[in-house]
Amino acid sequence: MKKTILLTLALFAVSMLWVSDLRAQDANRKVQVAGIAFYNFENLFDTIPNNPEGRDEEFTPGGQRQWDGRKYRIKVHNLAYAISQFKTRTTPYGPAIIGVSEIENRSVMEDVINEPELRDLNLRIVHHDSPDARGVDVGLIYNPRYFRVENVTNHRLHAVPFRTRDQMCVVGSLLGQQIAVIVNHWPSRLGGQERSEPNRVAAAELSKSIADSLWRVNPEIGVIVMGDLNDDPMDKSCAQILGAKKDRDGVGEHGFYNPWWRMLDRGIGTLAYKSSWNLFDQIIISGNLANGPEDRWHFFEARVLNFDFLKDTEGTRQGYPRRTFAAGSFLGGYSDHFPTEIFLRRYVTR
Repeated sequence: MKKTILLTLALFAVSMLWVSDLRAQDANRKVQVAGIAFYNFENLFDTIPNNPEGRDEEFTPGGQRQWDGRKYRIKVHNLAYAISQFKTRTTPYGPAIIGVSEIENRSVMEDVINEPELRDLNLRIVHHDSPDARGVDVGLIYNPRYFRVENVTNHRLHAVPFRTRDQMCVVGSLLGQQIAVIVNHWPSRLGGQERSEPNRVAAAELSKSIADSLWRVNPEIGVIVMGDLNDDPMDKSCAQILGAKKDRDGVGEHGFYNPWWRMLDRGIGTLAYKSSWNLFDQIIISGNLANGPEDRWHFFEARVLNFDFLKDTEGTRQGYPRRTFAAGSFLGGYSDHFPTEIFLRRYVTR
């Protein structure tokens, strides 16, 4: 009898971790919290020269980076440790969903989630090989405790004169409520911001088209556009083409709210160059998530995960993201981007 009671209490304690330990003012309600994050893994290549076009040659033992097993294992361990620190008091198992970019293939993602820091979470992966000229893809890591994948589609960006990353749309159930996550890595600023802007405008048009297609099927679905957008929130691609607003008041159900705009106004970014911060790593949410009813998932917080251990501590890059390489030297860092995360919550009846 005593063993049965103890087992019941233990199972009850575990089940309570699925929801936040915050309490609503109404004693008959409690609030669930879900974290949704994005992280640019900065050139996470394996060491095997297996690309027939030589796109991965730089990241091989004989390549420019002398990318060997030791360096690769340090990189994988660092990324896994960083993700393990995303957990909070209200999300003790970490984010439900993490979008990632700059990954060579599925196996490098598997190596990250199988590191000791993450292994017990039993995280799962969504991946698709893109035609990108550099050989990098986007992907999704998710915790099956919270999220169940229902459908995955991949969308080619044809309106650019080069091969770039496909946009991955993952539709699934977040603790019973359907949402869609569009994972992106928009074209870079190579050649200058102004000259390359049309490529990101085209990428934003594609993301908007995917969202509109989702709403034609299910007008109530919440849509999240995330990724390394290579633009800031006020740039044309985000503010005009995608239409992501600085303030969520008045954003329509099928419009978009960008919680990172005001954060960048305060000087907070995810990557820096010559003492200037950018916030390219965005998680943009549809109006029905920004201003949703209390009993459905709705936005309440965003944060740049600029933990001290992710920062350079000396030299001209002090306070910047501690990257893997700088000036050709291996630093053993994490990424040249800080991760970002939003939190959704909803109230449920006991």
